[in-house]
Amino acid sequence: MQRLSGLDASFLYLETPSQLLHVCGLLTLDGATMPGGYSFPEFKRRLADRVAMIPAFRRKLHNPLWNLSHPVWVEDEDFDLDNHLHRVGLPAPGDDRELAELCAHIAGQRLDRAHPLWQCYVIEGLPGGRVAVLIKMHHASVDGVGGASLITYLAGFEPDAPLPEIPDAHGNAGLPTRLRMLRDSADVLLQRPKEVARLLPELLELVPRWVGRTVRGKGMPVPFTAPRTSLNGTITAHRTVAFAQLDLAEAKRVKNAFGVTVNDVVLALVSGALRQFLLGRGELPEDPLVGTVPVSVHGRTERDHGSNQVSAFFASLPTHLPDPAARVFFLAEANRLAKDHHYDINADMLADWAQFSPASVFGLGVRAYSALRLAERHPVVHNLIISNVPGPPVPLYLLGARVTGLFPLGPVFHGAGLNVTVLSYDGTVGVGLLGAKELVKDLWPLAEALPEALTELRKAAPA
Repeated sequence: MQRLSGLDASFLYLETPSQLLHVCGLLTLDGATMPGGYSFPEFKRRLADRVAMIPAFRRKLHNPLWNLSHPVWVEDEDFDLDNHLHRVGLPAPGDDRELAELCAHIAGQRLDRAHPLWQCYVIEGLPGGRVAVLIKMHHASVDGVGGASLITYLAGFEPDAPLPEIPDAHGNAGLPTRLRMLRDSADVLLQRPKEVARLLPELLELVPRWVGRTVRGKGMPVPFTAPRTSLNGTITAHRTVAFAQLDLAEAKRVKNAFGVTVNDVVLALVSGALRQFLLGRGELPEDPLVGTVPVSVHGRTERDHGSNQVSAFFASLPTHLPDPAARVFFLAEANRLAKDHHYDINADMLADWAQFSPASVFGLGVRAYSALRLAERHPVVHNLIISNVPGPPVPLYLLGARVTGLFPLGPVFHGAGLNVTVLSYDGTVGVGLLGAKELVKDLWPLAEALPEALTELRKAAPA
């Protein structure tokens, strides 16, 4: 029996009709590369072959009333691909804005927990015979790195590549008996006092040291100190989407010229675009924005923490600095301090404490927070979420069709109505922008500012 980790389950407990906690991946495809040319029936046949081999696509939640701990994953014995695969046609002219509007509508729809927590939309009608695919998966079942891996399993390095070998491709567990469910839940509950006793000394030792670095200005920004913008308020289920594709080689030239990391360049790039975006809205703050940056801990832990193996740190985004070179140097130093500060925390700590997350308390808390519009009443925790995920460096063929663009779309939360997710792929940088529509109706000005920000960085780079 595979029980969700506390961190995985937290994404279920924190979800409401307005705070939707799934992640999406938008892929643009060259259908002409499919052997015999693109056809939806062939695409469906190939997808069915892959899904039959990948247990993550066939598992669903099981959470009966007598379950005393987090839900478990079980095999969906009535799995039907037609519940998950949908064919959609774009109205003319079928351009990027039409595509983004459709993706925003799909991103605003909640996944049905009675079925495996994913959907795939094949979108036809793009110019030049191109096809797009939007894959939507719940965050309880996948994190950024895991999502990129699943897309890789669906794809190949050649148009007619054989089915890949999937690690641990065993089937999902069957439906557990009531007795086994109760016994397993009881075992989990009985272990919790021992776990608290193990974890508490580490937490008590960490807190003064961690706070001390913040007070001395030697760490990451302090939560609740972010400047308020119109991006920071209560959200609904309505979404807006935009995306951009940049040249990875140009970003690496900037990195090498300044002697910084790729992540520093990504944050400088987004900071420059956000500065122009907020100037255009007449609301550029005098202080830096504060972004929450998710960080994978896949390489820092040897324990199995379920699907989500992530932590996060707060990053200062120097939108207040007009000089692009100054923004890069600001970020290089700020990120160094923030990462050192973040690494003070054990990679397993967030996952360990998340095991105690209570479903009813989380659910009631989020609903009350939304109903009372508390995000607009207290100081801003953070302004946005910004994530940088490494993707495959070589071309992929999704079910035979070459992937020409890969754009990740992460979730938004009450109080932070913008998510910027960056993913490298085959010499490109795909940037996916998703926002709460009531807070930001049009994200295309921000998407269009990204290439300008990269050009600005290149021109400011030392020779």
